Amino acid sequence: IADRREGIGVCGWILVSLSFLLVLITFPVSIWACIKVIREYERAVVFRLGRILSKKAKGPGLILILPCTDTFMKVDLRTVTCKIPPQEILTKDAVTTQVDGVVYYRIHSAVSAVANVTDVHSATFLLAQTTLRNVLGTQSLAQLLAGREEIAHSIQAILDSATEQWGIKVARVEIKDVRIPVAMQRAMAAEAEAAREARAKVVAAEGEMNASKALRQASTVLAESPAGLQLRYLQTLTTLAAENNSTIVFPLPINMLESLGQKNRGG
Repeated sequence: IADRREGIGVCGWILVSLSFLLVLITFPVSIWACIKVIREYERAVVFRLGRILSKKAKGPGLILILPCTDTFMKVDLRTVTCKIPPQEILTKDAVTTQVDGVVYYRIHSAVSAVANVTDVHSATFLLAQTTLRNVLGTQSLAQLLAGREEIAHSIQAILDSATEQWGIKVARVEIKDVRIPVAMQRAMAAEAEAAREARAKVVAAEGEMNASKALRQASTVLAESPAGLQLRYLQTLTTLAAENNSTIVFPLPINMLESLGQKNRGG
């Protein structure tokens, strides 16, 4: 109280006393001009003769002001969505892209938001645009496409530290879309298609190698058991007959051909 008395001076306290006396004389009519309602999500910064009345904002609920000497400003504490329009950015590897994003922030100190900056929302919006361009300009296109979350956290940390003196708390930053030129999109698509074809050829070659190994093992097993080979023939015949084919191929055992060849040579 002593500090506030020294701040407004003797003349100031005389004016405050006169204002308070006027309220008493015109009571209860003046009570409607003195009582203000502050909502739950709002805070009021009260100025008395041009000076902030206290270091803390008032509200929510009913607050009392003097009509002649006091003025107040309401500050909304709800989270604000700041949409950053598409920014044309030159990446580290000299690729031109357009990037847009969203910043979510709220005011945690109403006094700082009113006393330290003219328009806190406009200042935060312009700072978010500049920070987005500066941070993304140090990243390559591959880093930009693959590391959106890390870049968003970096932008959030920079904005949070810069807006702390404005009473702003940056809750979240999201990079919405990254647009690259059509020619670059075609080049990246061709590169990705070539990489997929190369991987497909490698997988096909590995499959052929595994199949040849399996066939070699199967031939070794069948060579040791002639009866197993005959059963395999019969199973193949059953599979072909089950498909309602008009032509049925009957497998002839190879050993019968060998025996016939030996008889012809002996004759």
